Amino acid sequence: MTWGVIIMFGVAILFGLIGIALLASLARPTPPARVYVFRMVGIMLVAAAVVLAFSASAMDSWGVAQ
Repeated sequence: MTWGVIIMFGVAILFGLIGIALLASLARPTPPARVYVFRMVGIMLVAAAVVLAFSASAMDSWGVAQ
């Protein structure tokens, strides 16, 4: 596993944790503007984490095949 793949996995974990924290903070009552922003940014961060983790996994498997 190269340093690039390790960094990609690390950033994916960071994005996922921040996104989940934002979405989990919506469990308590919050103003409508904050709900909109937290929901939008939280979903985008979780989606980015998933895509980045898939990309890192593919990059790692391609690196082994060569």
